[in-house]
Order: sequence, then C-alpha cells, then structure tokens
Amino acid sequence: MSGPFDTVSDEAIREGTATDAYFQRTERTLEYAGENPRVVAEVTVDQFPTGEFDVLAGVKDVAHLLEGRAVDVDAIPEGRLFDGGPVMRIEGPYLEFARLETSLLGFLSQASAFATRALSARRAAPDSQVLSFGARHVHPAITPLVERAGLLAGMDGISHVAAGEVLGREAGGTMPHALMLVFGKGEQEAAWRAFDDAVDADVPRVALCDTFTDEVDETLRAAAELGDDLDSVRIDTTGSRRGDFRHIVREVRWELDAIGREDVDIFVSGGITPDAMIELRDVVDGFGVGSYVTNADPLDFALDIVSIEGESISKRGKLSGVKDVYRTPDGGHHVGLADREAPEGAEKLFEPLVRDGEIVREFGLDAAAARLRADVEAVEFE
Repeated sequence: MSGPFDTVSDEAIREGTATDAYFQRTERTLEYAGENPRVVAEVTVDQFPTGEFDVLAGVKDVAHLLEGRAVDVDAIPEGRLFDGGPVMRIEGPYLEFARLETSLLGFLSQASAFATRALSARRAAPDSQVLSFGARHVHPAITPLVERAGLLAGMDGISHVAAGEVLGREAGGTMPHALMLVFGKGEQEAAWRAFDDAVDADVPRVALCDTFTDEVDETLRAAAELGDDLDSVRIDTTGSRRGDFRHIVREVRWELDAIGREDVDIFVSGGITPDAMIELRDVVDGFGVGSYVTNADPLDFALDIVSIEGESISKRGKLSGVKDVYRTPDGGHHVGLADREAPEGAEKLFEPLVRDGEIVREFGLDAAAARLRADVEAVEFE
C-alpha cells in the first residue's frame, strides 16, 4: 500500500522491487533458462583516469543493500577520491544482486555528486565557516544524504533537524525572512529582541539584516538593539537586489568596525557558489551553501559484468577483466588488472566491504571525513 508521499519504502529497496523493470524480466529469463553464473561486476564512471577527481559516497547504503546476499564486495572506502576505473567490485551468482543494480547505482551516484560539490565549496573558503543549507532543494526523504555529504566534505554544520537526528548531529540555524515579515516593516527590533528572549542561550544570536531596508541600516539597528549579545549578522539579499555584493558586505564591515563592533561576524547566504566564496572570503566570516551542492548532476555510474565463471568479458566500450585501483606515490590514480603487479609504492584502494553477505566494515562519518582531508592533500584537489 502506498503512503501519502511519493517515496518507495525501505522494504522495496531491500527486496529489489525498487528497480528497473528489465531486471525483473532478466531474472525471469535466466531462471527459465537455468542460468545463474558466478560473475564479477564492477561499478565505474570513467574507464581510464581523466585528471578530474570525485568523492566517493553512498558506500554505507550499498553495503546494507547487499547485506544478507551471497556475494563478496570490495570497494574504495567512503570519503576517498577516485579518478576512473572501478569504485566497487561485486562477486557472486548474478541473480543474487541483478535486481539491486538500480538502487545500488542511485545510492552512489547522487551521494558522490553532492559530496564532490560540497568539497569544492569547502575548499573555496578554507578559513571561513561553511554551513550546509541545501536541504530545502531536495525531497525530504533524502535530506540526510545532503547533510552527510556536507559533513563528509568538512562543512561546519547542517540545517535540517530530522537529517541531524539520522546522522547523530545537531542542526543549527537562527531566523528566516518569514520571522521578520511577521513582525512587520519598522518592527525589526521587535523581531530580533523576541528571538533573543525566546531562544536558548547556547544558540548564536545571528540577526538577519536585509529584509526591509538597507543592509547597513538594519545591521546598525540590530547592533544597537542586541548590544553585546549580537554574535553575527546574516545577509541573504535576493540576487536581483544585490548589485555589487562585495561592496555591500564591505560597507557593513566598515560601519560595524566604526562603532567598535569588530567582534560581530558577517555571514552570507543565498545562491552562494565557490566563485562567490573566493570573491568574498576575505571580507566574510561564514557562508551558507545550498543549491550549488544540490544542483550537482549525479555521477554517471554504471555496473558492468567483467568476468563470468573466471573468464574475462565485457561489452563494447568497457574494459574486460577484474581490476584493482591504486593511489600512486605522486598522488595519481592508477587502474590495473587485479592479477598484475601494483605500481611500485602504490596504495591499493579497494578494501573488503561484504563477505558472503556479512558487512565487514564500519562507517564512521568522522573517519570518512579524515580520509577525504588526507586525500585532498595527496592529490592536490582543486
């Protein structure tokens, strides 16, 4: 029975009805023919390195998808950077996982895309606070995917309450324009004061300062109203009204400094991209990044059989044979056949994920974020 929202159930994903119809017909055909060979299948984007690295994410979900299936799975750990070749290898009877391909690729494709975009944003302003504001741009059911990607990439916080509960992280945030509008034009001080009186003391006092009048005017009024309690101001001016946004921010900074409020930080949000962050990072203390991450095109992962009953095989345009991938000492990404010697001094990236249906890896978010930080330095990610 379907629910009120257009989402599929966990049960449908696990059982494999969350799939493309042709996999069901493939199953029916192979069962009719008595065919169920032992295969090795690999998940790839590009066959060869291109010089462009992406972040691998979604591995935890794939592990749980394949849990209880008679398969062995090796994969690059979540949070590592990859460039061509397989990111995952599945070995077992084909019908054990055939119908799971659609969900498996979906788990990796969107999560990896979000994480890669989040990393680009994080790297654009390495000394600034960067928060994930993207939950409102996706279906509510996948908000933990967005927030996990941000945290994996090193963002400093998330905004979505339910996603935070899933991830074991507390969501942050202060006030939207709706709060200011409800109090009304000319009553900005009343809105800021009500917030200060109502909200727990450990929540930063960040005043939204661009609702009705000039950003400088509202900033100075917020500083006067909240005094030393004011921690930051947030400027979320609509793009059509910004003009020279850097100049606006510099004006705000100048006037705060002029009244001796060098302690008040400036936070900006609303359509923020890495280019904007690079332009503003010397005059802004923090950024809220949303649509830049969630607008990422999913990575075009594919799952291909490369070996059947120990014999190498592939379709046209794909590389046959079981492969391994390596991080070379110079930070490069190397793809090679698994039965050949690794490059000298190279680190093998594949690690066991599932053995005969049992998950054999842990999925700590902090550990994944640490792996990503190390890889960023190793490959000089830009």
